Amino acid sequence: MSKLTVAAYQQAVDTWVHTYGVRYFSELTNLGVLMEEVGETARLMTRLYGDQSFKSNAADADLADELADILFVVTCIANQTHIDLTAALEKNLEKKSVRDAKRHWRNPKLTRPKPE
Repeated sequence: MSKLTVAAYQQAVDTWVHTYGVRYFSELTNLGVLMEEVGETARLMTRLYGDQSFKSNAADADLADELADILFVVTCIANQTHIDLTAALEKNLEKKSVRDAKRHWRNPKLTRPKPE
């Protein structure tokens, strides 16, 4: 199986939307869907890594699938607002690299071992 690029994923999502979804939801509807997906991911992570426990049969939830749901909706929003995610990701990583070149290495909170 070949590796999926961001550009190829954007195209695959667009094809999926027009094949199965008829059309994109409005931008504001997709924002709401994104918030729902982030909420589902937060709920799962608080149970997997936090102090909350799962209800009866909810323990089979899949973090990878939840993160993929978020990426799908973000890609829908990018597609419908004509954003090239590859270019946006490259620009964003460069911004973070310049801005935070030494910042985190100087943060004493990150150099201490985590308490057990």
